[in-house]
Amino acid sequence: MKPIALLTAWIALVSFAHAAAPEPSYPRPLRDLTTSYFPFRGEGLAIPEGYAQRKQEVRDRILLAAGLLPMPARTPLNAVIHGRVERDDYTIDRVFFESFPGHYVCGNLYLPKTPPAGGRMPGILCPHGHWANGRFTDNQAGSAVTNEQLAIGAERFESGARAPLQARCVQLARMGCAVFIYDMLGNADSVQITEHRSGRRPDLCGTELGTFGLYSPMADLRLESNFGLQTWNGLRAFDFLLTVPGVDPTRMACTGESGGGTQTLMLAALEDRLAAAFPCVMTSTAMQGGCTCENSSYLRINQGNIDIAAAFAPKPMGMTAANDWTKELATKGFPDLKMVWTKLGKPDNVMATFNTHWLHNYNHVSRTTMYGFMNKHFKLGFKEPVLEREFLVSTTPEMTVWTPEHPKPDGDKVGGAHEKMLTKEWSEDSDKQVAAHPELISKAWEIMIGRAMPGGDDVSFDITTKEDRGDYVLVKGIVHQARDNEDVPCTFIGPKPDKWNGTAVLWLSSKGTDSLGGEAGPPSAAAKKLLDAGIAIACPTLYLPGATEQPMNPVKSKDASRNDWQWAACYTYGYNPSLLAHRVHDAMTVAAMMLHHPKHHLEKLILAGSDGAGAIAAAAAVVMKNQGLNSAVIDTEGFRFASLTDQWHPMFVPGAVKYGDVPGLLTACAPLKWLALGEKEQGGADKVADSVLKLAQ
Repeated sequence: MKPIALLTAWIALVSFAHAAAPEPSYPRPLRDLTTSYFPFRGEGLAIPEGYAQRKQEVRDRILLAAGLLPMPARTPLNAVIHGRVERDDYTIDRVFFESFPGHYVCGNLYLPKTPPAGGRMPGILCPHGHWANGRFTDNQAGSAVTNEQLAIGAERFESGARAPLQARCVQLARMGCAVFIYDMLGNADSVQITEHRSGRRPDLCGTELGTFGLYSPMADLRLESNFGLQTWNGLRAFDFLLTVPGVDPTRMACTGESGGGTQTLMLAALEDRLAAAFPCVMTSTAMQGGCTCENSSYLRINQGNIDIAAAFAPKPMGMTAANDWTKELATKGFPDLKMVWTKLGKPDNVMATFNTHWLHNYNHVSRTTMYGFMNKHFKLGFKEPVLEREFLVSTTPEMTVWTPEHPKPDGDKVGGAHEKMLTKEWSEDSDKQVAAHPELISKAWEIMIGRAMPGGDDVSFDITTKEDRGDYVLVKGIVHQARDNEDVPCTFIGPKPDKWNGTAVLWLSSKGTDSLGGEAGPPSAAAKKLLDAGIAIACPTLYLPGATEQPMNPVKSKDASRNDWQWAACYTYGYNPSLLAHRVHDAMTVAAMMLHHPKHHLEKLILAGSDGAGAIAAAAAVVMKNQGLNSAVIDTEGFRFASLTDQWHPMFVPGAVKYGDVPGLLTACAPLKWLALGEKEQGGADKVADSVLKLAQ
């Protein structure tokens, strides 16, 4: 029996209609790095039953944000170890290896002179934070910085006050560990990337492989960033450390501070072989990490550093807080982490110290906490507290990996030429990997859209206008989505109740209702074809109609040309959905309202995209294909994300090219039944309507 007409249902809504319609919430607020709050998002999960899925979600988002979904091929490291420096009870080796072919990761390997009992050493990876000169940091004897650290009790010995990065490596080696400290991009021996955060450079903004560098539009379209490169360097550094003779693969750890704390959090979430982690002064519900090496598109949507830390549970994790953005950790964030570890049966595996009387640091007191942590969990057998003693500070000539026998890279192996080579290698590998695993396209787009379909209880509809227009009915109103507190203005037109056939079209268009003839005039030819066939049409006004740019979040920058690193796209897209994703969210909201009416059931829901909304419809089809959508008609009009040369174009979507561009989106619609126009033949609203009629049969 034919159901009661949908348009009548929309007009006479009971639970879906309210007496008065609120104003739409335009614009939606932007989240940002410095002022937004990042609470733990897993509190309502069933732990341990539901926590494995949440951990996987966090990991997948990090991998996607880093451009590592799927992982690049692990090419030969070709590690070079040379120039050993002998100390009293430890040694220092100079190391460089290739994380990508031709791209070098540099560092120092600290080893104990006397092998520990049993002959097996824990392996400790040490990413460092944003200290001047990185691995080569030396505050110098008698300097104001050195003297202050000693005076305030932050450091016990002059050597530690001079070189705190060396201090932890020396002490861990003295405790019988193999320790590898490696350079952040553009620091110390990392000379191929000439600046740690260089920003967009017009001469590195090509669109073809081998013509673009980091920070460019194409790099963002492929999710290739210095955050991703640094994360990959860390994973390959872990691979290297496992090759060191005597290293115990069951006792591997990572500890870093500030930006190195961020890297520790990321590596802990990604690297299954890590047994323990100690991120310092970075686990926080406040500022998440200010550098581009700590930010990437999608990284902190639906998660923050507390969630990322929790992805390591229930393995041992320690952390420290200081008088910085981590100062509230004791009451905001750490109780959640303690709850997770407790519910997973390992409450003693997570700990923190809250030295909030000191500024941002990894000083002797914090390091002593870390030594005790490693001593306990790796059963090193030292009496606690494990305290440092003086050591001989190594000079830059003693630590540098570049020597006359091993000259540092130059020419086309550094700077812009190197970045072009690097992104080409990364892109070619990624294209091969995605082609071999096409199922990842759908998964990636689901993460990039970043939202599940609302449920029936989440949506309601407020009518503002309803008109009987003779041959058809028009209803205007606002669909409210309570879960995310978003409103979507929407116009519905349909045949009279006795003419409706149970099919409705969710019509997406950059022209809004004008694509159907406008609200005041008669239906367009396309709309009339559908109405005459007994099909109802829902046409939402997609978020920020007519926008010529994405909403954006520069970080302190006044650079009018938008080339400064503080204009990097990661500070917007790392915390906020793209405009296309917002518009897909709108489509999902309206679809949920149409699908979940408590009394009236759609026989068919068809999605249609035209007039500049084809790619939006394609993305919506991918995320809704198993959510009650029957079929889709997509007019691509020949659009390609790869043609975009500005990160702030309203259709810009980071990662869109990496995951197949429009053709990839179309194939990811399967097994949903879909038709694409505008690829080989001219599309347009009339052709879209004709295709809808074919699918409705």
